[in-house]
Amino acid sequence: MARRQHLTLTLMAVMLFLSLTYVLSTRSSGSNYSPMSVHDDILGNTEPGRSSSGSGNNLDSDLSDRILKGGSIAPKLENATAKAELGRASWKLFHTMMGRFPDKPTADDSLALKTYVHLFARLYPCGDCAAHFQKLLRKYPPQVSSRNAAAGWACLLHNEVNKRLKKPQFDCNNIGDFYDCGCGDDEKGGKNKGEDLKGREGVTLEKEEGLIRGG
Repeated sequence: MARRQHLTLTLMAVMLFLSLTYVLSTRSSGSNYSPMSVHDDILGNTEPGRSSSGSGNNLDSDLSDRILKGGSIAPKLENATAKAELGRASWKLFHTMMGRFPDKPTADDSLALKTYVHLFARLYPCGDCAAHFQKLLRKYPPQVSSRNAAAGWACLLHNEVNKRLKKPQFDCNNIGDFYDCGCGDDEKGGKNKGEDLKGREGVTLEKEEGLIRGG
């Protein structure tokens, strides 16, 4: 009877030891994989003691290349009609966004647009289109210093796509820095929308001769 009790106590001690060992090892590994470590992995902050805020102005220091410039995520879009409709809608969004970008953007404004462009290229829901667009971004990096720079860069990029698709080129000299998107522009400096768009009547996103033609 005494031997059985001794065996029972021994087994209980072994189980307690194993349980404590498991708990301590789990806690130790968990402390090395905190929410901040996940945050740093996304932001590319791999140096010990580095602040997650980074410089705030440099794209590659705030978001890692793995996130921004990885391969396209979507599969190939086989339906030609769906691809054309997607292209028209995307170009309208893209050019309108550039046309609404500030004349004198802050560093954060420029970083936000540059980040958006790279993520737009990676997440574009047509895999082969996204891959071509990413190649263009490597050749012609986003220009985000001003509205004119962004709008002109977008026009250049669109014409590169038109060239590959054997479509007519658009005259970027006529692009201006506003699009008549009906966004309710502020009437600053005594100018109204008609004055802002004076001389640019041919630049609307709905015209056959306009930017939409790139498809």
